[in-house]
Amino acid sequence: MAIIKAEGVSIRYITGDFKDIGLKEYVVRKLKHNYQVTEFWADKDVSFALERGDMLGIIGANGAGKSTLLKAVSGIMVPTRGHMEINGTIAALLELGSGFDGDLTVRENTYLRGAMLGYTRQFMDEKYQEIIDFAELQDFQDRKFKQLSSGMKSRLAFSIACLVSPDILILDEVLSVGDGAFRQKSGDKMKEILKGGVTGILVSHSIDQVREMCNKILWLDHGNQIAFTDKVELYCDAYEQFLFCHKLPKNEKEAQQLADMLHERQRKERELAQRSEAQKLQDILEKSGGNAAVEAAENVLRKYRPELLKEYKAAEG
Repeated sequence: MAIIKAEGVSIRYITGDFKDIGLKEYVVRKLKHNYQVTEFWADKDVSFALERGDMLGIIGANGAGKSTLLKAVSGIMVPTRGHMEINGTIAALLELGSGFDGDLTVRENTYLRGAMLGYTRQFMDEKYQEIIDFAELQDFQDRKFKQLSSGMKSRLAFSIACLVSPDILILDEVLSVGDGAFRQKSGDKMKEILKGGVTGILVSHSIDQVREMCNKILWLDHGNQIAFTDKVELYCDAYEQFLFCHKLPKNEKEAQQLADMLHERQRKERELAQRSEAQKLQDILEKSGGNAAVEAAENVLRKYRPELLKEYKAAEG
């Protein structure tokens, strides 16, 4: 049985001029059939399924529909069309600081968030110190939440979400917040809980993060589903090239072509960098003069950078 299953999920926003014209004018225009509204489909016919232990990476440029889809998964929004099936408890980190009270302390907010997730006071008593230690907030437990930095807020939210053992963990860019050490610790924790059978969804602009942590990938563009697949490496490569050339793949064959273009572009960039290094080396040696300096440099290159020495010899000859 799938833990999360989306079938043809579409989400529509309706915008109009009601708030600008007032109730009286709205009624008049409705009677005259002159009231205009605009429909905007944030997601269109999105389908995917995740099993226990899967980690889905959702990629796409700004405005692709990623965050809207997460709100449908977490139950905040109901799809306009299609069906979303969820089997398990959800801990969702969609926005920093959401679900917290700025005037309550870190300690009080920890218990508040636990209660919102449906956990007992006894359970939270057992988990509290572990949550605080992981979030590295030992010295801020009685500080008001609104006085914390954004990094501290995200650490607390992530710590609660991970340590209260949900069936489904949804993360929207939160692994990108905080210093390098905490990002590493967060990534390690995510890998640990995924091994324990938790199903995860990660939205991140860091393609390297998606490559490292996800076994499935969903690519959205302006609400349209470009791909849902377990070929994470291929589609991460294709997406990187898409960001460069803005060409969307229609199928796996075109995705492979984009990936090949990325590899070729990276190869040329490496060759250019190597040629630049070789030219710099040649300039330095010519200015230094003396066979001893040249010979010493060649010996070092022969041992540590034979490919650069080859480039230098080619440029010299």
